[in-house]
Amino acid sequence: MTQYRSVCPYDCPDACGLLVNVEDGRVVSVKGDETHPFTRGTMCPKMAHYERTVHSPRRLMTPLKRTGPKGSGEFEPISWDQALAEIADSWKKIIAENGSEAILPYSYAGTMGIVQHDALHGLFYYLGASELDRTICAPAKGQGYKDVMGGTLPTAPQEAGDSDAIFLWSIHMMATNIHFKHDVDAARAKGAVIWCIDTYRTKTADLADHFVAIRPGTDGALALGMMNVLVRDGLTDEAFLAENVLGWEELKEKVIPRYTPEETENITGVPKAVVEELAQAYGKARAPFIRLGSGQSRYRNGAMTSRLITCLPAVVGAWGKRGGGILTSAGASKAYDKDIVTRSDWKKKGTRQVNMCCIGQALTEDDSIKSLFVYSSNPACTAPDQNSVLKGLSRDDLFTVVHERFMTDTARYSDIVLPATTSLEHDDAYYSYGNYTIQCGYAVIKPLGESRSNWRLACDLAKVLGITDPFYDQSERDLVDKLITSTVKWPLPVDQDCLRSGRPTPLPMPEDYQTTFATPSGKIEIRNDALTPALPDYIPLDPDEGKLAFVNGADMRILDSSFNERDELTASHTMDLFVHPDDADRYGLADGESVTLSNKRGQADFTVRISDRTVPGQVVSEGVWWRERVKGGGASVNVLTSQRLTDEGRGSTFYDVRVNLTSKNT
Repeated sequence: MTQYRSVCPYDCPDACGLLVNVEDGRVVSVKGDETHPFTRGTMCPKMAHYERTVHSPRRLMTPLKRTGPKGSGEFEPISWDQALAEIADSWKKIIAENGSEAILPYSYAGTMGIVQHDALHGLFYYLGASELDRTICAPAKGQGYKDVMGGTLPTAPQEAGDSDAIFLWSIHMMATNIHFKHDVDAARAKGAVIWCIDTYRTKTADLADHFVAIRPGTDGALALGMMNVLVRDGLTDEAFLAENVLGWEELKEKVIPRYTPEETENITGVPKAVVEELAQAYGKARAPFIRLGSGQSRYRNGAMTSRLITCLPAVVGAWGKRGGGILTSAGASKAYDKDIVTRSDWKKKGTRQVNMCCIGQALTEDDSIKSLFVYSSNPACTAPDQNSVLKGLSRDDLFTVVHERFMTDTARYSDIVLPATTSLEHDDAYYSYGNYTIQCGYAVIKPLGESRSNWRLACDLAKVLGITDPFYDQSERDLVDKLITSTVKWPLPVDQDCLRSGRPTPLPMPEDYQTTFATPSGKIEIRNDALTPALPDYIPLDPDEGKLAFVNGADMRILDSSFNERDELTASHTMDLFVHPDDADRYGLADGESVTLSNKRGQADFTVRISDRTVPGQVVSEGVWWRERVKGGGASVNVLTSQRLTDEGRGSTFYDVRVNLTSKNT
């Protein structure tokens, strides 16, 4: 048996270091790499048996061609040569008759390795295909942070170990950032107090000393209410604010006075006394640390909400204090020159952009898209407004190609399915967006069956389309080596030998990265004159139809729709609905009863779990499930979500949902 180092490729902020054991060309086990400076040998339940995904009996092993109706999952095997020829012939005809923009790629973070994630971008730029605006996760959070802090690097997570008060804000750490618990535990051992702020009591909230339940989409008002108390009680750092911040006096005069504890309670549902206790805990801490998740950004006001929360460390002077600050998303990606793979120089000016959150509209309201090429994503399951997406995918005149490892909901609607590799079957360079560690992962086994990597597929398609640019003569290893060399752009020298060897490589952080602010003014910009409004303020959500707020949180067993292929993870409790006892009484519900949630977009069936984890007026489900995991193969949660976008960043509004509830027994 031989052991190799590798990296978790999934869309998680941690990018775990892995130790992979291989025997006779087969992965037999996977465990955590204790030398990784952030993940420190810990494995999440999803990756603990990654070999079961790699060698799953569900793996697609050969190209397939559809033989039955779209959505039926009826296919026959074909050769790669036949599949590539059919794709090339179809695209050439579409381009001749409708133009290049009639082709649309659709991909996201099915793999977080730079080579494979971006492998096909250049091909579609070269063709002049419609460009995909990839915003389905949390661009509003990033924009809200940038509006205040510019290009300033967020605080490294390990610094939280020296904090005396950690605020887990809108993040289910145990499901989506489990390795941060090491730093939370280290801080707690030194006496730190842990707060959790979220819309319902997650398993993460169970680990906190204090849990604050907040109404969906009102986090910005809570941040302003905290500022009101901080000003009232003299807990602001006026010296820091005067020297380092633009707009504080105006915010203090024009906005903050409106958000008294009483008014904050009216908006957020957080009791006045809790607002005051939370603010005082934040203001009196020596070095408060906010770990900001993405949940608060998935509303119509998501960017503004994130902007307001980002103001808090400046108000108390937390920047530059060991253990203090805020971590939104780490900037480790800045270590690489991603254009080496992406080839943004091939973009054509004026090319149509399609927002991936609105793929349903794009496919149903405009028939000018004649071909969809899906890779590293599963929009039939993960995109909002599922009924609209499925209607679009069902179009007879839409030529759809899916490159996948498994027969996903999206693959079932394709004309051609191409088998894809897993991360242990190809080479790549990785970064984390939750810590400052980068790493390379190399193939440790040969591709299973006839599966091919995204990069191999890009090269194959370029060849059959007659593209002769030498860019496509490169191997994955060539690109990885160039990415490693590009790390010279990081502010301090990166250990390229360590990176090239496949070992986890920490990025050295400049000593002044928390006290030098990369904004146009060189100061923290609470007032940003490039924005409207220049001063941040809470944006209320317009009421939507439906009597109940609906939140779809993260399930610890899966990641978006990834890992649905694993029966042992998904065999039970896939569409449970947390209903507060008060609402259960109001609707006459019993535990285990089937209910239907509905709104103008569609309806889905759930199993009631009466629980005080949620609050009256709000129901909660967890996980994004393949339709085969839903009772009767029906609709999953995204039949209820909207294609509406955020205030900035054009992001998704997955949590900005209201529904009506109907009992199946009535």
